[in-house]
Amino acid sequence: MERLWSPWRSKYIESFSEKKNSKEDVCVFCEKLAGKDDEKNLIVYRSRLSAIVMNIYPYNSGHLLIVPFAHKSTFEELTDVENSDVMSLSRLAIKLLRQTSRPDGFNFGANLGRTSGAGIAEHVHFHVVPRWSGDVNFMPVLADAKVISEGLEQTYRKLVDALNLMKL
Repeated sequence: MERLWSPWRSKYIESFSEKKNSKEDVCVFCEKLAGKDDEKNLIVYRSRLSAIVMNIYPYNSGHLLIVPFAHKSTFEELTDVENSDVMSLSRLAIKLLRQTSRPDGFNFGANLGRTSGAGIAEHVHFHVVPRWSGDVNFMPVLADAKVISEGLEQTYRKLVDALNLMKL
């Protein structure tokens, strides 16, 4: 089996290592969700129990996170109602991305725990990553760089505009 290495990911993960045992640090998700400026915090949509948030370290343009409001570190801690809300928002996120970006497919899931690759393990969250045929190229391997083809602000605006056209 061939492996492609993406060293930029380990730098991101290591950036949280000093914080993992500190009680003083505020959870980045809790801080964003408590804020009032959804555009600044790249919060696309809020339901009663969770939110669709843009990933500021995306694997691809349009990489979204579904983040429950409740600060829980494991999937099993989510109540049935919270889990249902997460799934509803995941479906909405995919619908928005289909409308705005027309991807060929999606990666959907969660990294549960630090050893699974979770950069923010203390607050369970789910990834919706749009994928296109041929979207993986040589840049991360040869140049230690990930190419993201669209700015976060531009993607955010497209998603919010599409959401405003939907009847929710």
